[in-house]
Amino acid sequence: MTITTPQSETELVVLPGRGKGRRRTTDAAPRRSGLLQFGHWWWALPGILLVLAIHYVATAAGGVFAFTNWSGIGAFDWIGVDNFVKIFQDPSKLLALWNTLFLAFGSVILVNVIGLAIALGLNRGLKTRYALRVLFFMPVVLSPLAVSYIWKFIFDFNGPLNTFLRAIGLDSLTKAWTGDPTFAIWTILIVIVWQQTGFAMVIYMAGLAGVPVEIEEAAAIDGANLMQRFWHVTLPAIRPAVAIATTLGLVNGLRIFDQIMALTGTGPAGATATLATEVYKQAFTLGNFGYGAALALVLTAIILVFAVIQQRVTRSNPED
Repeated sequence: MTITTPQSETELVVLPGRGKGRRRTTDAAPRRSGLLQFGHWWWALPGILLVLAIHYVATAAGGVFAFTNWSGIGAFDWIGVDNFVKIFQDPSKLLALWNTLFLAFGSVILVNVIGLAIALGLNRGLKTRYALRVLFFMPVVLSPLAVSYIWKFIFDFNGPLNTFLRAIGLDSLTKAWTGDPTFAIWTILIVIVWQQTGFAMVIYMAGLAGVPVEIEEAAAIDGANLMQRFWHVTLPAIRPAVAIATTLGLVNGLRIFDQIMALTGTGPAGATATLATEVYKQAFTLGNFGYGAALALVLTAIILVFAVIQQRVTRSNPED
């Protein structure tokens, strides 16, 4: 027999054949059911809708316009893949594609190699390592436009670089570096590497902090030299950090825009144009929104493909 008081959360259970009972506490409050049970999802719904509208719906709309000749105003015609055919038949767009890949992979390789080397040097041992970490990371927090304009002054014909070359008797090497079709793209790469190396350094230092010192010491006792310890002990341990640094570097490298516009303005004669600058030029300068959307879709596809490949190459578990 069970005796329950309506306003109590305690039940008295009397077992048959016994004079004593035992108390059992129950939850008298009604259970939430239906949508009330998932109330926390309703709080997040406005943010989810905003992200969907800004990122995914806008991106999908741009993908649709890539197959039209829309000028940004008025009606448009559906032209299929004509914009994409035009892209791959235009030598200037193929040059922009090559420049995009050159800056992306060149910056990824140099930034990660230099950043890892700095991280290894500052990981432990130096008394000034904390101050040096701040100095190496400082360019990351600076505005890309401000940094690019400073470097533009350095590369100017009468700038500090040419002044130094003249001072050491190398007048024949002086030139307007950002105005030379051969060297202009290299000046952009130098600026990118200088500014982004500190970011890779921080990622690698976080990875190196998780490498046990005892393992390195054991490898050294077993006779492994410095390079062998790095290749067989340190590098496998920081593989997740390598994946993060290279993925972010590759994506950012494929989208380089500010440095190009500030240093060269895609010149001379389009020698430093990339897909990102061509998207801006076609869509917002010339009013060819359909063509610009097609270029943006090509750039998006390239970013996705290389990001997936890079993740597969640098994944921690080869069986994943």
